[in-house]
Amino acid sequence: MESQRVIPVIRFSQENMSPSSSCWISTCQDVKKAFEIYGCFLAIYEEISMEQCKELFRELEKLFDLPVETKAKNTSKTPYFGYIGPESYTRPLYESMGIENATNLESVQSFTNLMWPSGNTHFCGLLHYHAKQMLELDNMVTRTMFASYGVDKYHKSCVKSKGNLVRVMKYGVPKSDEPNVGLPPHSDKGFTTILHQNQVNGLEIETKDGHWISVEFPPSSFIVIAGDALKEWSNDRIHAVTHRVTMSGNESRYSLGQFSHPQKIGTLEELIVSSSAV
Repeated sequence: MESQRVIPVIRFSQENMSPSSSCWISTCQDVKKAFEIYGCFLAIYEEISMEQCKELFRELEKLFDLPVETKAKNTSKTPYFGYIGPESYTRPLYESMGIENATNLESVQSFTNLMWPSGNTHFCGLLHYHAKQMLELDNMVTRTMFASYGVDKYHKSCVKSKGNLVRVMKYGVPKSDEPNVGLPPHSDKGFTTILHQNQVNGLEIETKDGHWISVEFPPSSFIVIAGDALKEWSNDRIHAVTHRVTMSGNESRYSLGQFSHPQKIGTLEELIVSSSAV
């Protein structure tokens, strides 16, 4: 296992996200390079405080402690968007629930009321705030990416067409007779994935030359992962990274993920005939 330090770390702040800033061009190029070489990077984004993060993950523990019949009420017409239990032999440690359009308060309230019929305003507020901030980060990332390829004019239409799913996830502690696979190797099907976690590591990414890198999250950081749809959009310039979760130790891992999937996607004509950049 190689050191996590090779994964790029990029800071997202008001200063380097302003096109009039001297940091703007370098930030765009850093995002482009990270996506093309690694298919991911660690984003430092300080709009969510450390205490808010800790409080959210404490609430996620309570959520996953609910009875299975309660969690199973989280359903969706879209496959794999609702509750996924640990019954699968390929992922016995994995459990998750999905909330579509979680930046809409009513969507989060509906999910919360399914889990706690008497209400849980604290959980609802925390999750809604995190969802909004993660979407804001996602929009920042795509803005720099479109700029780096010289196709800024398409960014607004991409944002308007994006569907977003927030998943809350738990990876349990393996028993002595269980494999330690939290989630087998895979690439994500969508555009971008943004993941945040508690203090328990386990995420690993595969480099282009076949080495696995263990990801350690600095404070106030999120990992941004390129999916298959983003690879297609970029005419294969961007690497859709394969990743997995491997569990060890005696603590469960909790994570929060935002999965972005624009409704209309394909390879931009400009990226077929040109490799223009900032």
